[in-house]
Amino acid sequence: MDDEERRKLREEIMIELDERQQVTDEELYDIIDRRILEYGQGSFLPLKDKMELRGRLFDSFRRLGALQELVDDEEVTEIMVNGADQVFVEKNGRMEPWGRAFDSQEQLEDIIQQIVSRVNRTVNVSRPIADARLADGSRVHVVLPPIALDGPAVTIRKFPKPITMTKLLKLGSVTEEAVDFLKCIVEAGYNIFISGGTNSGKSTFLNALSAYIPRDERIVTIEDSAELKIVHIPNLVRLETREANGEGDGEVSIGNLIRAALRMNPSRIIVGEVRGKEALDMISAMNTGHDGSLSTGHGNSPRDMLSRLETMVLMGADIPLAAVRSQVAAAIDILIHLGRLRDKSRRVLSIVEVIGYENGEIRLNPLYRFEEDSGGLEEGQAVYGSLKKVGIIQNTEKLKAAGIEI
Repeated sequence: MDDEERRKLREEIMIELDERQQVTDEELYDIIDRRILEYGQGSFLPLKDKMELRGRLFDSFRRLGALQELVDDEEVTEIMVNGADQVFVEKNGRMEPWGRAFDSQEQLEDIIQQIVSRVNRTVNVSRPIADARLADGSRVHVVLPPIALDGPAVTIRKFPKPITMTKLLKLGSVTEEAVDFLKCIVEAGYNIFISGGTNSGKSTFLNALSAYIPRDERIVTIEDSAELKIVHIPNLVRLETREANGEGDGEVSIGNLIRAALRMNPSRIIVGEVRGKEALDMISAMNTGHDGSLSTGHGNSPRDMLSRLETMVLMGADIPLAAVRSQVAAAIDILIHLGRLRDKSRRVLSIVEVIGYENGEIRLNPLYRFEEDSGGLEEGQAVYGSLKKVGIIQNTEKLKAAGIEI
Protein backbone atom coordinates (compact mmCIF):
# COMPACT_ATOMS: atom_id res chain seq x y z
CA MET A 1 0.00 0.00 0.00
CA ASP A 2 1.41 3.36 -1.00
CA ASP A 3 1.12 6.60 0.97
CA GLU A 4 -1.84 7.89 -1.07
CA GLU A 5 -3.87 4.71 -0.46
CA ARG A 6 -3.07 4.78 3.25
CA ARG A 7 -4.10 8.44 3.40
CA LYS A 8 -7.45 7.63 1.78
CA LEU A 9 -8.01 4.73 4.18
CA ARG A 10 -7.30 7.02 7.13
CA GLU A 11 -9.75 9.61 5.79
CA GLU A 12 -12.47 6.94 5.51
CA ILE A 13 -11.86 5.89 9.12
CA MET A 14 -11.91 9.54 10.25
CA ILE A 15 -15.32 10.06 8.58
CA GLU A 16 -16.66 7.06 10.46
CA LEU A 17 -15.21 8.33 13.75
CA ASP A 18 -16.78 11.75 13.20
CA GLU A 19 -20.19 10.08 13.12
CA ARG A 20 -19.67 8.69 16.63
CA GLN A 21 -19.35 10.65 19.88
CA GLN A 22 -16.88 8.41 21.69
CA VAL A 23 -14.83 5.44 20.54
CA THR A 24 -12.74 3.21 22.80
CA ASP A 25 -9.38 1.84 21.73
CA GLU A 26 -10.93 -1.59 21.14
CA GLU A 27 -13.68 -0.11 18.96
CA LEU A 28 -11.09 1.88 16.99
CA TYR A 29 -9.10 -1.30 16.37
CA ASP A 30 -12.31 -3.01 15.17
CA ILE A 31 -12.99 -0.17 12.71
CA ILE A 32 -9.40 -0.29 11.43
CA ASP A 33 -9.49 -4.08 11.06
CA ARG A 34 -12.74 -3.93 9.11
CA ARG A 35 -11.43 -1.27 6.75
CA ILE A 36 -8.20 -3.20 6.17
CA LEU A 37 -10.22 -6.35 5.47
CA GLU A 38 -12.34 -4.47 2.93
CA TYR A 39 -9.21 -3.11 1.27
CA GLY A 40 -7.68 -6.61 1.19
CA GLN A 41 -10.61 -7.97 -0.79
CA GLY A 42 -9.60 -5.83 -3.77
CA SER A 43 -5.81 -5.77 -3.35
CA PHE A 44 -3.41 -8.34 -1.96
CA LEU A 45 -1.74 -7.26 1.27
CA PRO A 46 0.69 -9.58 3.13
CA LEU A 47 -0.05 -10.26 6.81
CA LYS A 48 3.12 -8.41 7.90
CA ASP A 49 2.04 -5.32 5.95
CA LYS A 50 -1.47 -5.57 7.41
CA MET A 51 -0.12 -5.59 10.98
CA GLU A 52 2.18 -2.64 10.24
CA LEU A 53 -0.70 -0.72 8.63
CA ARG A 54 -2.95 -1.51 11.60
CA GLY A 55 -0.39 -0.12 14.04
CA ARG A 56 0.34 2.99 11.98
CA LEU A 57 -3.35 3.83 11.57
CA PHE A 58 -3.99 3.40 15.30
CA ASP A 59 -0.94 5.52 16.17
CA SER A 60 -2.17 8.28 13.86
CA PHE A 61 -5.42 8.56 15.85
CA ARG A 62 -4.48 7.75 19.44
CA ARG A 63 -0.74 8.13 19.74
CA LEU A 64 1.84 10.19 17.86
CA GLY A 65 1.43 8.87 14.34
CA ALA A 66 4.70 8.57 12.46
CA LEU A 67 6.62 9.76 15.53
CA GLN A 68 5.44 6.93 17.78
CA GLU A 69 8.06 4.53 16.42
CA LEU A 70 10.79 7.03 17.32
CA VAL A 71 9.34 7.70 20.77
CA ASP A 72 9.37 3.95 21.46
CA ASP A 73 12.97 3.56 20.21
CA GLU A 74 15.23 3.73 23.28
CA GLU A 75 18.29 4.54 21.16
CA VAL A 76 16.74 7.81 19.94
CA THR A 77 17.43 10.68 22.34
CA GLU A 78 16.05 13.59 20.31
CA ILE A 79 13.44 13.93 17.54
CA MET A 80 13.49 17.01 15.31
CA VAL A 81 10.59 17.68 12.92
CA ASN A 82 11.21 20.42 10.34
CA GLY A 83 7.83 20.43 8.65
CA ALA A 84 5.77 17.42 7.58
CA ASP A 85 8.34 16.00 5.15
CA GLN A 86 11.59 16.37 7.13
CA VAL A 87 12.33 14.43 10.31
CA PHE A 88 15.76 14.10 11.92
CA VAL A 89 16.79 12.02 14.92
CA GLU A 90 19.72 11.98 17.31
CA LYS A 91 21.28 8.62 18.14
CA ASN A 92 24.43 8.20 20.21
CA GLY A 93 25.03 11.94 20.05
CA ARG A 94 24.87 12.11 16.24
CA MET A 95 22.08 13.56 14.08
CA GLU A 96 20.77 11.77 11.01
CA PRO A 97 17.72 12.05 8.73
CA TRP A 98 14.84 9.63 9.22
CA GLY A 99 13.51 7.84 6.19
CA ARG A 100 9.81 8.42 6.91
CA ALA A 101 7.60 11.51 7.08
CA PHE A 102 4.03 12.60 7.80
CA ASP A 103 1.24 12.03 5.30
CA SER A 104 0.40 15.74 5.36
CA GLN A 105 0.94 18.94 7.29
CA GLU A 106 -2.60 18.59 8.65
CA GLN A 107 -1.68 15.26 10.24
CA LEU A 108 1.37 16.84 11.89
CA GLU A 109 -0.75 19.72 13.17
CA ASP A 110 -3.30 17.25 14.60
CA ILE A 111 -0.55 15.46 16.51
CA ILE A 112 0.78 18.78 17.84
CA GLN A 113 -2.67 19.71 19.17
CA GLN A 114 -2.98 16.26 20.69
CA ILE A 115 0.32 16.72 22.55
CA VAL A 116 -0.27 20.21 23.92
CA SER A 117 -3.91 19.60 24.91
CA ARG A 118 -2.87 16.76 27.22
CA VAL A 119 -0.96 19.20 29.43
CA ASN A 120 -3.47 22.06 29.16
CA ARG A 121 -1.31 24.12 26.81
CA THR A 122 -2.40 26.12 23.77
CA VAL A 123 -0.61 26.66 20.48
CA ASN A 124 -2.14 28.40 17.46
CA VAL A 125 -1.48 31.21 14.98
CA SER A 126 -1.79 33.89 17.66
CA ARG A 127 0.36 31.88 20.13
CA PRO A 128 2.72 29.98 17.81
CA ILE A 129 5.29 28.84 20.42
CA ALA A 130 4.60 26.32 23.18
CA ASP A 131 6.36 23.91 25.55
CA ALA A 132 4.74 20.65 26.54
CA ARG A 133 5.65 17.10 27.56
CA LEU A 134 4.73 13.55 26.68
CA ALA A 135 3.35 10.96 29.09
CA ASP A 136 6.86 9.53 29.66
CA GLY A 137 8.21 12.96 30.63
CA SER A 138 9.87 13.75 27.29
CA ARG A 139 10.08 17.49 26.65
CA VAL A 140 8.32 18.92 23.59
CA HIS A 141 8.89 22.33 22.00
CA VAL A 142 6.57 23.49 19.22
CA VAL A 143 6.83 26.42 16.79
CA LEU A 144 4.02 26.93 14.26
CA PRO A 145 3.78 28.97 11.05
CA PRO A 146 4.02 31.84 10.31
CA ILE A 147 6.95 31.91 12.75
CA ALA A 148 8.25 28.60 11.38
CA LEU A 149 8.62 29.30 7.66
CA ASP A 150 8.80 25.71 6.39
CA GLY A 151 5.91 24.25 8.38
CA PRO A 152 5.45 23.24 12.05
CA ALA A 153 8.74 22.63 13.88
CA VAL A 154 8.63 20.10 16.72
CA THR A 155 11.58 19.16 18.92
CA ILE A 156 11.21 16.27 21.35
CA ARG A 157 13.91 15.70 23.97
CA LYS A 158 13.46 12.20 25.36
CA PHE A 159 14.04 11.20 28.98
CA PRO A 160 13.26 7.47 28.83
CA LYS A 161 14.80 6.45 32.15
CA PRO A 162 16.29 8.44 35.02
CA ILE A 163 20.07 8.28 34.72
CA THR A 164 21.75 7.69 38.06
CA MET A 165 25.14 8.92 39.15
CA THR A 166 26.33 5.31 38.90
CA LYS A 167 25.42 5.31 35.20
CA LEU A 168 27.21 8.66 34.71
CA LEU A 169 30.29 7.13 36.33
CA LYS A 170 30.19 4.21 33.89
CA LEU A 171 29.85 6.64 30.98
CA GLY A 172 32.91 8.55 32.19
CA SER A 173 30.95 11.80 32.63
CA VAL A 174 32.34 12.29 36.12
CA THR A 175 34.95 10.68 38.39
CA GLU A 176 34.32 8.69 41.54
CA GLU A 177 36.27 11.22 43.64
CA ALA A 178 34.09 14.07 42.37
CA VAL A 179 30.92 12.03 42.99
CA ASP A 180 31.93 11.43 46.61
CA PHE A 181 32.51 15.17 47.01
CA LEU A 182 29.16 16.08 45.43
CA LYS A 183 27.35 13.57 47.63
CA CYS A 184 28.81 15.22 50.71
CA ILE A 185 27.91 18.78 49.72
CA VAL A 186 24.35 17.83 48.73
CA GLU A 187 23.80 16.09 52.06
CA ALA A 188 25.35 19.06 53.90
CA GLY A 189 22.94 21.52 52.22
CA TYR A 190 25.16 23.56 49.89
CA ASN A 191 23.27 25.60 47.30
CA ILE A 192 24.27 24.22 43.91
CA PHE A 193 23.83 25.69 40.43
CA ILE A 194 24.42 23.58 37.31
CA SER A 195 25.39 25.36 34.09
CA GLY A 196 26.07 24.26 30.54
CA GLY A 197 25.11 24.68 26.92
CA THR A 198 22.06 23.27 25.14
CA ASN A 199 21.86 19.47 25.35
CA SER A 200 24.82 19.27 27.73
CA GLY A 201 22.88 17.14 30.24
CA LYS A 202 21.94 19.72 32.88
CA SER A 203 18.52 18.27 33.72
CA THR A 204 19.90 14.72 33.71
CA PHE A 205 22.70 15.68 36.09
CA LEU A 206 20.33 17.61 38.36
CA ASN A 207 18.08 14.55 38.57
CA ALA A 208 21.05 12.30 39.39
CA LEU A 209 22.34 14.75 42.00
CA SER A 210 18.95 14.96 43.71
CA ALA A 211 19.26 11.27 44.66
CA TYR A 212 21.63 12.36 47.46
CA ILE A 213 18.99 14.53 49.18
CA PRO A 214 18.06 12.95 52.53
CA ARG A 215 14.71 11.14 52.51
CA ASP A 216 13.36 12.96 55.58
CA GLU A 217 13.34 16.40 53.90
CA ARG A 218 10.46 18.23 52.20
CA ILE A 219 11.22 19.14 48.59
CA VAL A 220 9.39 21.49 46.21
CA THR A 221 10.30 21.23 42.51
CA ILE A 222 9.46 24.01 40.04
CA GLU A 223 9.65 23.52 36.27
CA ASP A 224 8.33 24.86 32.97
CA SER A 225 7.57 21.30 31.88
CA ALA A 226 7.85 18.60 34.52
CA GLU A 227 10.95 16.51 33.72
CA LEU A 228 12.56 15.71 37.07
CA LYS A 229 11.92 12.20 38.36
CA ILE A 230 12.63 12.25 42.09
CA VAL A 231 11.34 8.95 43.42
CA HIS A 232 13.02 8.52 46.81
CA ILE A 233 11.54 11.58 48.57
CA PRO A 234 8.08 10.88 50.06
CA ASN A 235 7.42 14.51 51.06
CA LEU A 236 7.57 15.96 47.55
CA VAL A 237 5.55 18.75 45.89
CA ARG A 238 5.87 19.12 42.11
CA LEU A 239 4.86 22.45 40.55
CA GLU A 240 4.60 23.36 36.87
CA THR A 241 4.09 26.72 35.19
CA ARG A 242 0.95 27.62 33.25
CA GLU A 243 0.60 29.88 30.25
CA ALA A 244 -1.97 32.65 29.97
CA ASN A 245 -5.30 31.83 28.35
CA GLY A 246 -6.65 33.38 25.15
CA GLU A 247 -7.63 36.55 27.05
CA GLY A 248 -4.13 36.90 28.50
CA ASP A 249 -5.17 35.86 32.02
CA GLY A 250 -4.22 33.00 34.29
CA GLU A 251 -0.47 32.86 33.69
CA VAL A 252 1.55 31.24 36.47
CA SER A 253 5.29 31.87 35.99
CA ILE A 254 8.33 30.30 37.62
CA GLY A 255 8.65 33.44 39.75
CA ASN A 256 5.06 32.98 40.98
CA LEU A 257 5.78 29.36 41.85
CA ILE A 258 9.00 30.19 43.70
CA ARG A 259 7.11 32.70 45.86
CA ALA A 260 4.37 30.12 46.45
CA ALA A 261 6.96 27.49 47.40
CA LEU A 262 8.32 29.73 50.15
CA ARG A 263 4.96 29.33 51.93
CA MET A 264 5.04 25.53 51.72
CA ASN A 265 7.71 25.02 54.39
CA PRO A 266 10.24 23.40 52.02
CA SER A 267 13.59 22.09 53.18
CA ARG A 268 14.93 22.69 49.67
CA ILE A 269 13.63 24.24 46.45
CA ILE A 270 14.65 22.75 43.10
CA VAL A 271 14.13 25.01 40.09
CA GLY A 272 14.45 23.10 36.81
CA GLU A 273 15.90 26.04 34.88
CA VAL A 274 16.04 29.81 35.22
CA ARG A 275 15.92 31.88 32.03
CA GLY A 276 14.78 35.37 33.04
CA LYS A 277 13.71 37.65 35.85
CA GLU A 278 12.66 34.68 38.02
CA ALA A 279 16.39 34.43 38.87
CA LEU A 280 15.76 37.20 41.43
CA ASP A 281 13.18 35.05 43.23
CA MET A 282 15.47 32.02 43.14
CA ILE A 283 18.42 33.96 44.56
CA SER A 284 16.15 35.41 47.26
CA ALA A 285 14.92 31.92 48.17
CA MET A 286 18.48 30.63 48.49
CA ASN A 287 19.30 33.58 50.74
CA THR A 288 16.33 33.03 53.07
CA GLY A 289 17.34 29.82 54.76
CA HIS A 290 16.55 27.21 52.11
CA ASP A 291 19.98 25.64 52.12
CA GLY A 292 20.57 22.81 49.69
CA SER A 293 18.51 24.30 46.87
CA LEU A 294 19.43 23.37 43.29
CA SER A 295 18.87 24.91 39.87
CA THR A 296 20.24 25.00 36.32
CA GLY A 297 20.86 27.58 33.60
CA HIS A 298 22.48 28.09 30.21
CA GLY A 299 26.06 29.32 30.34
CA ASN A 300 29.41 28.86 28.58
CA SER A 301 31.47 28.65 31.77
CA PRO A 302 31.01 29.15 35.54
CA ARG A 303 32.09 32.80 35.24
CA ASP A 304 29.79 33.35 32.27
CA MET A 305 26.91 31.74 34.19
CA LEU A 306 27.37 34.20 37.04
CA SER A 307 27.30 37.11 34.57
CA ARG A 308 24.12 35.74 33.01
CA LEU A 309 22.54 35.39 36.45
CA GLU A 310 23.39 39.02 37.21
CA THR A 311 21.69 40.06 33.96
CA MET A 312 18.62 37.96 34.71
CA VAL A 313 18.32 39.38 38.22
CA LEU A 314 18.55 42.92 36.81
CA MET A 315 15.67 42.04 34.47
CA GLY A 316 13.50 41.58 37.56
CA ALA A 317 14.55 44.60 39.63
CA ASP A 318 16.30 47.93 39.24
CA ILE A 319 18.99 47.52 41.89
CA PRO A 320 22.73 48.35 41.91
CA LEU A 321 25.01 45.80 40.25
CA ALA A 322 27.14 45.61 43.40
CA ALA A 323 24.09 44.53 45.41
CA VAL A 324 23.20 41.93 42.78
CA ARG A 325 26.68 40.43 42.80
CA SER A 326 26.71 40.37 46.58
CA GLN A 327 23.37 38.53 46.66
CA VAL A 328 24.43 36.03 43.99
CA ALA A 329 27.71 35.33 45.79
CA ALA A 330 25.86 34.79 49.07
CA ALA A 331 23.21 32.54 47.50
CA ILE A 332 25.27 30.07 45.43
CA ASP A 333 27.88 27.87 47.08
CA ILE A 334 28.90 25.54 44.26
CA LEU A 335 28.83 25.86 40.45
CA ILE A 336 28.96 22.68 38.32
CA HIS A 337 29.63 23.23 34.62
CA LEU A 338 28.79 20.59 32.01
CA GLY A 339 29.64 20.39 28.32
CA ARG A 340 29.84 18.18 25.24
CA LEU A 341 33.22 17.25 23.83
CA ARG A 342 34.23 16.71 20.21
CA ASP A 343 33.21 13.04 20.37
CA LYS A 344 29.69 14.16 21.49
CA SER A 345 30.16 12.74 24.99
CA ARG A 346 28.77 14.76 27.91
CA ARG A 347 31.19 15.51 30.73
CA VAL A 348 31.45 17.50 33.94
CA LEU A 349 34.01 20.10 32.88
CA SER A 350 34.47 21.93 36.18
CA ILE A 351 33.28 22.23 39.76
CA VAL A 352 33.85 25.65 41.29
CA GLU A 353 33.25 27.06 44.77
CA VAL A 354 31.83 30.57 45.14
CA ILE A 355 33.74 32.03 48.07
CA GLY A 356 32.33 35.54 48.28
CA TYR A 357 32.14 39.05 46.89
CA GLU A 358 35.23 41.23 47.12
CA ASN A 359 36.46 44.40 45.36
CA GLY A 360 33.47 44.47 43.04
CA GLU A 361 33.91 40.88 41.80
CA ILE A 362 32.60 37.44 42.75
CA ARG A 363 35.53 35.29 43.85
CA LEU A 364 35.73 31.69 42.66
CA ASN A 365 37.77 28.76 43.94
CA PRO A 366 38.27 25.99 41.31
CA LEU A 367 37.85 22.54 42.88
CA TYR A 368 37.77 20.15 39.90
CA ARG A 369 38.63 20.72 36.25
CA PHE A 370 38.41 18.42 33.25
CA GLU A 371 41.86 17.96 31.77
CA GLU A 372 42.13 16.38 28.34
CA ASP A 373 45.06 14.09 27.70
CA SER A 374 47.35 15.36 24.98
CA GLY A 375 47.53 13.44 21.75
CA GLY A 376 46.19 15.37 18.76
CA LEU A 377 42.84 13.66 18.37
CA GLU A 378 41.12 13.67 15.02
CA GLU A 379 37.43 14.37 14.38
CA GLY A 380 35.24 11.47 15.46
CA GLN A 381 37.76 9.90 17.84
CA ALA A 382 37.03 9.46 21.52
CA VAL A 383 38.26 12.23 23.82
CA TYR A 384 40.41 10.98 26.67
CA GLY A 385 40.79 12.86 29.90
CA SER A 386 39.25 13.11 33.34
CA LEU A 387 38.08 15.45 36.02
CA LYS A 388 41.14 16.33 38.12
CA LYS A 389 41.11 17.82 41.61
CA VAL A 390 42.73 21.27 41.49
CA GLY A 391 41.70 22.83 44.80
CA ILE A 392 40.19 22.33 48.25
CA ILE A 393 36.84 23.68 49.39
CA GLN A 394 37.26 26.69 51.68
CA ASN A 395 33.75 27.09 53.10
CA THR A 396 33.46 24.03 55.34
CA GLU A 397 30.91 25.38 57.82
CA LYS A 398 27.94 23.43 56.44
CA LEU A 399 30.02 20.26 56.23
CA LYS A 400 31.06 20.59 59.86
CA ALA A 401 27.48 21.34 60.94
CA ALA A 402 26.33 18.15 59.20
CA GLY A 403 29.17 16.15 60.74
CA ILE A 404 30.69 15.35 57.33
CA GLU A 405 34.40 15.14 56.69
CA ILE A 406 35.98 15.32 53.24
